[in-house]
Amino acid sequence: MSVVIVGAGLGGLRAAESLRANGYTGSISVVGDESHLPYNRPPLSKESLLGGVDVAALEFRRKAIVDDVTWVLGSGAVSSDFAARTVTLADGRVLEFDGLVIASGIRPRRLPIPGPQAGRHVIRTAQDSHQLREDLTTAQHMLMMGAGFIGCETAATARKLDTAVTIVALDAEPMVRPLGLDLGAAMRRRHEAHDVAFHLGTSITEFLGDGRVQAARLSDGTEIETDLVVEAIGSVANVEWLEGNGLDLSDGVHTDHTMRALGTEVPVVAVGDIARHPNGLFGGAPRRIEHWNMPTETGKRAGATLAALLEGLEPDPAPFTAMPSFWSDQYDTKIQSFGMPGIATSIAVVDGSVDGACIVEYSDDSGLVGVVGIDRTSDLAQYRTTLMGRTVSA
Repeated sequence: MSVVIVGAGLGGLRAAESLRANGYTGSISVVGDESHLPYNRPPLSKESLLGGVDVAALEFRRKAIVDDVTWVLGSGAVSSDFAARTVTLADGRVLEFDGLVIASGIRPRRLPIPGPQAGRHVIRTAQDSHQLREDLTTAQHMLMMGAGFIGCETAATARKLDTAVTIVALDAEPMVRPLGLDLGAAMRRRHEAHDVAFHLGTSITEFLGDGRVQAARLSDGTEIETDLVVEAIGSVANVEWLEGNGLDLSDGVHTDHTMRALGTEVPVVAVGDIARHPNGLFGGAPRRIEHWNMPTETGKRAGATLAALLEGLEPDPAPFTAMPSFWSDQYDTKIQSFGMPGIATSIAVVDGSVDGACIVEYSDDSGLVGVVGIDRTSDLAQYRTTLMGRTVSA
C-alpha cells in the first residue's frame, strides 16, 4: 500500500502525520518542487527580509511518526493519471499510488505587463525572499503591486530598511476584502505615517526601463520611478498537473467535508490553500481559505479520511468545522482575526477606535461571522468560542 503526497508544505506534512496517527502503515512519499523540507512561509515577507533567509530555522518540527516518510524533493509533479494511479514528476520519474494527497498549494499571480522583467519579484518561496532581500539592500524605491496582507507586510518591512515604498492597487483601501473600508482606511493611514505612498483605484499598464525596471506607468497616466517591483496581486492554484482526471478544478480542487476530492472514485484528498472545501460553521459553501491554520486543519481531516478509505471504510461524515484565523504584523500593529470577516454584510466597531486598538465585529443574516482585533489579542478568545458555537450546516 502506498500514498503519494504532492506538496511538501505544511498541509502535506500534517496529512502525513494524520495518516500515521489514524493507523495507516503503508509507504508515504512526499513530493516537493523545492529542495527544502516543510518550512514556515509567513516570515518570508517580514523577518526573513530584515535579517536574511535561514530555511533550516524555519523548518516545522516533524513528529517521530513520520520519520519513515520518503521525501522526494527538488522535482514537482507535472501530470497525473488516476486510472493508472500514477504521478509523473518534472524529472521524468513516475510514482505509483493507492491513495493521493493533493497539497500542491498556490503560486503568486503574475500579470503580463509589457516592459522589462528584471527587477520584478514575487514572494512565495525561500528563494523568492532571498532574491528580494538582495535587491532591497541596494534599492532606493520599491513599487508594490497589490494592497493585501503580503503587500502591506512587505511594505512595512521595506520601510524598516529605509527603502521608499509606493503601493499601487485597484482596491479602494488596503486589505479591504477581509477588513472592510473603514479599517482598511485606518491601516492606510498607519502606513502613510511611515511615509508609504498609495495610488489606489489604479493599475500598472507598462514598465519602463532599459533591460531593468526603472519606472512604471499607471492607468491614469502617472509615471513612478522605481528600481524594484514586488507583485502581490493574488494567487493561482497549482492544479495543472491534475487535469484530465474528472476533478472540478475551477478554483482549486473541490472537495466534500471530509476533504475527499469530488469527481473521482479513486482515494484522493486535498489539503491547504488548494482545497475548495465546505465549512459547516459558515453555511457550508465551498471556499478556498488561504489562512495559516487551514493546512493543519484540512491536513488532519484529509489524513483521517484517506486512512479510512484505504482500509475500505467510510470516512467520518461530520461537517468540517475548523475555525479560520489569521494574523498580520505591520510596524508595531498586530492584526488578528477569527472567522470569515470577508463574507460579512455589516461591520461594526464595538470597542476602541480604528485608528488605535479596537475590536471590529463582522456579521451577516446568520449573525456574527467574524471578528478582527487591532492590538487586542487577549480579548479575542471569547469571540472564537462564540463563533465555534454557530449553528452547523451539513
